[in-house]
Order: sequence, then structure tokens, then C-alpha cells
Amino acid sequence: MKNIALFSLLITLASCNLEGNTVITNAKDYNAFLKVDAKKTTSRKYELWNSKIKPDSMQIVSFGMVAQEYNRYFKNTGKIEYLKKAEQCLARAVDVAAVNKADFYRSLGRNYISQHRFKEALEMALAAQKMGSGVAQTHSLLFDVYMELGEYKKAEENLLSLKDKNSFGYLIRIAKWKDYKGDLDATIVYMEKAKQLAEMSNNTNLKVWSYTNIADYYGHAGRIKDSYKYYLKSLELEPHNAYAKKGIAWIAFSYERNPTEALRILNAITKNYSTPDYYLLKAEIAEYQENKTEKLKNMDRYIKAVKNPAYGAMYNAYNVNFYLDYTDLYGKALEIAKEEISNRKTPESYMLLAHSFYKKGDVSNAVNIIKEHIEGKTFEPHILYNVAEIYKAAGDTEKVKELKTELTGAIYELGPNMEKKITSL
Repeated sequence: MKNIALFSLLITLASCNLEGNTVITNAKDYNAFLKVDAKKTTSRKYELWNSKIKPDSMQIVSFGMVAQEYNRYFKNTGKIEYLKKAEQCLARAVDVAAVNKADFYRSLGRNYISQHRFKEALEMALAAQKMGSGVAQTHSLLFDVYMELGEYKKAEENLLSLKDKNSFGYLIRIAKWKDYKGDLDATIVYMEKAKQLAEMSNNTNLKVWSYTNIADYYGHAGRIKDSYKYYLKSLELEPHNAYAKKGIAWIAFSYERNPTEALRILNAITKNYSTPDYYLLKAEIAEYQENKTEKLKNMDRYIKAVKNPAYGAMYNAYNVNFYLDYTDLYGKALEIAKEEISNRKTPESYMLLAHSFYKKGDVSNAVNIIKEHIEGKTFEPHILYNVAEIYKAAGDTEKVKELKTELTGAIYELGPNMEKKITSL
């Protein structure tokens, strides 16, 4: 009996990490996905349709098909040039299309959203609306754009205009709306319904999209096993999916406190896929490991990567936080924050502005921005931490105490490096 009890104790200890969390990931589940070769950035479809495009081409279908392929290459590699090439194809299609023009307006609008060119995306959505065709698709796009712009009333109006309340498009958007409202339980209910529709349709793209998104929401809800399960399910369908692999790396780092495994996963991803934010995540992990050399290397890599002018405003928020957290270039951060406010008036953008003022020593202005544009309008843990930090500087201990309780339950989302910071609020 003693041997059985000892064996049970050893099994229990083996399944837990040093922080006391149960170990959920298993490298055997995903190792094969880390070894996949780079996805090709050409195809028979691309070669066929691209060959039809001439300098004075009027081949509308060709532009659309080639743009789809460029979007796929962007998704598989993270290389911004493919997104820009897709934009060029779609812009040309908009110029010359005589039929199905609304489709091209919407496609170009979605491309602009990916580039964080939200005002231009709105122009495309409104142009599509004037065309009169694809009413539901246009309302869906308008919802997406208005959410990005922080015009939530208009977003809700377009959401309510979607007549088929059981469609995949409606369900994923009502889920996003409920998340914005802070109702995570309702968000998950709607996303689970969307997932079921995707599975019934047997559409691989819809299934992968719903799996990765519901994995995110499960993570927010503390359902880490479910989150891990659906990241794996997405990889079974799409082995190259960098987002799902990054999700597993985050579980290893933030939940299991296993930075070595998280870095192994991230290094495997970035052999074939790379965007600047991966360097910031690696720097965050290096900070946790107290490896100053690696942290500085990845910070330097990030700065070099975002200098690419093709990114435009895509990394504005990252850049502001980078300057505020890792440098003393607070004036530069404030400048970019103001630019971001002109692009999109969201609570997130206003937090960049408030945090910049706070770092420059203007606590009063930071508090005013929080009260007018942020408080009660977002439930994002990273924003709430900055709010608490500013209220602490302002001497509002009651609000800090209230926020601290909420933030303590969001350590997984915030990451291990934030634990001590929250404790010291």
C-alpha cells in the first residue's frame, strides 16, 4: 500500500510544474507540426492566373484569384510584401471592374483592416454599400471596421442589421461584441455555436479559424486544457498555422512556466514564419529567464524589423509600449500615441495616450483620459493594469485595490513577468 501511495505521489508531482499548475502540454502532441517544411509561395493556381495579368490587363477574375493567393502566402509566411501585393491586385480590380465591384471593394477593405488602415477600409465598405449588392457581407464588414475604429454604436447597428442570426458570420460577430462588453460566458456560447456550424460545413478554413479563436477565448476563461485541445485541432487541419503554435507556446510559458519549451516552439515557428511581434515575445521570455543578452538581442531585432515602411501603422501600439516599457523615449511614444488616436479612437488607443502622459510625469492628464475614454469601456487586462498603475500614482488607493483583485485573476493572460508588478500595486 505504501508503494502504491508513493507511486501516486510521484505521478502527481510529475504532472505539475514548479509553480503548482498542472502540466497540460505534451511535446509529442505537436512536435511533428514544428518540423513541417516552409509553405510554398507559388502554386499552379497562382501561375495560371498571374500569367493572364498584363500591364493593361482587364482580367478581373485573374486579379481576384492572384490576390487570394497572395493573402494565403501572407498568412503562411507573415511577410508583409505579400499583403501589399494582394492590395495592388485588388486596387487594380476595383479600378477596372464593371461587375461584382462590391466584392472587390469589400476584399480591399479587409486588406486595409489587416494593414490597420481603418479609415480607408471604411471608405471601401461604404463604397460597397452604395453598390447595393451583398448587403449582409457589407454589414459584416462595416461591423468589423467600426469595431476597429471605436465607433461601437455604429458597429452594433450593423450587427443588428444582419438578418440571419444563425449564420457563421453573425455568430462570430455577436461573440466579438459580447467580448467587448465583458461577457465572456456569452462570447464562448456564441463561438461554440459558430464552431459547430464550421464543422457541419466541413470547410477547413472556417474550422481552423473557429478553433484558434475559441482556443483564445477558452484561455481567457481559464479553461487551459480546452484551449490547448483546440490549438492542436487547428494544427491537425493546418500544420503550418503559426498562430496556433504560438498559442501553445504561450500555454507553456505563462501557465506551465516552462520558458525553455516555449522558446523551442517559437524558434521552430520563426524558421519559416516571422513578424516583428515574435521578437517581443522572445524578449519577454528572456526577461523571465533573467537573460539580459537575449532580451537585448530580441529588442534590437524588433526595432530593425519594424523599420520596414511597408508596415505603416500596423505596429503603432507595439511601438508605443516598446518605448514606454524598454526605453526613456517617452516623447516618441506620445507622438505615436497621438497618431494612433487619429487612426482609431478606441479605449486601447486612449490608453497608449494616457500611459505616455503618465510616463512623462503628467499624471493629472493621464487620469482625465482614463475617466473620459477608458473607464468602464474595456475589460482588457493589459489596459486595466496600466489604469491601476496610473491611479496608484494619483493616490487613488480604492480604485487600485479594486483593479488589483481583478488583475490577480488575469495572470495567465498578462504573463509571468506581470505577477510581481501586480502584487506591488
